[in-house]
Amino acid sequence: MVKDDLNSAERQILLGYAPRHARTGLAAILALDDQLSTILRTTREPMVGQMRLTWWHGALTALDTAPAPAEPVLQAIASHVVPKVSGQDLARLVEGWEELLDPEPLDADRLDAFADHRGGGLFRAMAQVAGAAASDPVDVAGRGWALADLAAHVRDPAAAVLASDRAAPLLCQARTARWSRAGRAIGAMAHLAAMPDASPPRRTLRILWHRLTGR
Repeated sequence: MVKDDLNSAERQILLGYAPRHARTGLAAILALDDQLSTILRTTREPMVGQMRLTWWHGALTALDTAPAPAEPVLQAIASHVVPKVSGQDLARLVEGWEELLDPEPLDADRLDAFADHRGGGLFRAMAQVAGAAASDPVDVAGRGWALADLAAHVRDPAAAVLASDRAAPLLCQARTARWSRAGRAIGAMAHLAAMPDASPPRRTLRILWHRLTGR
């Protein structure tokens, strides 16, 4: 149903902006979001999707007290993300994706919950692993990114418009800030979310400029 528009080349560029010690952890967090996205895209029955997401919620929470099971994404999270970010906090990403299981049309409240849990949770986790500055607008960037990503992929045109409208001011706020060096991989994601229709060279040049200046 939803998958972010970062291609593999852009993702490698972004990870290269992060501190070296954080790159594996950031890649693991993005892989977790990919996994949760796949559940939504490949599950037709909401009840089945809920069961699969519930499993992931429990498995992530359990990382705070037990070794990871033999699942590659969870093992990467356990090795490179926990305990900098708790499994309980990472489980909030699951709660964001759960908002999309309801067959009823998405309204503003559900969109905001999705944006905070998925996007805010994802970006906060990345910021903790990377050591981003407290002044970096991580929350607004994450919420705006999640809403823009949803707007680009959701099938309901009305929901797409509503998500896009709510994303715009958040991304504007994130893009006008000057990001710390440790936070620039995250800031670059906000810049790319605001220009989905731009050509690949233009997208690459924009985030190269962001890497140099933080803006």
